[in-house]
Amino acid sequence: MTTGGAMYAVTVDQVGSRSDDDRVEQAIDVVRSVSDGHEVLSPERTAGDEFQFLLDDPAVLLDVVFELVRTEGWSIGVGIGDVEEPVPASTRAARGDAFVRARAAVDRAKEVPEHVALEIADDRRLRTADVEPLVVQSVRARQRRSREGWELADLLRAGHSRTEAARLLGVTPQAVAKRWLAADLRSDDAVHAALVRLLTEADTPA
Repeated sequence: MTTGGAMYAVTVDQVGSRSDDDRVEQAIDVVRSVSDGHEVLSPERTAGDEFQFLLDDPAVLLDVVFELVRTEGWSIGVGIGDVEEPVPASTRAARGDAFVRARAAVDRAKEVPEHVALEIADDRRLRTADVEPLVVQSVRARQRRSREGWELADLLRAGHSRTEAARLLGVTPQAVAKRWLAADLRSDDAVHAALVRLLTEADTPA
């Protein structure tokens, strides 16, 4: 079996599962909805209240991670590295450095307030410290966003202008402008694009 195919492995573990209902299947549905069939390996429960999946698109990776953060209650570990080929049909059977890194990352994620961590294989162009702080900062900004801020963010992401969003929300353009600033939406798209470029470079062998 050869090793190759740089990819993004993700391990997700439910926070406080002993005192909460098992919500793994709902989270798997979130991943499938956001990734829209772009998974290399679909999410599968691997043990207890944990599941894993594999992606090869950094933009999809960010969208999935950010949406899981928004649903709350998950520790998320992202591993960047090689995956053993041929890639098996089941996530549970997959092996490789990306999965080893994802396991280490989710263990660290359980110990930090944002519940998100990322680890990059040693043979990559960038180091973990080059990428993880920026991803975590974006997570932190989203965790601070209010319900009203998310309402506006969702409309803008769907392609509506701020004027159209004001009409749909039944508020004034001035109120939308205040929400836009409070939710820190001014640089949302630019930061997302920059993170995609950074993750792409991080996924490149040195």
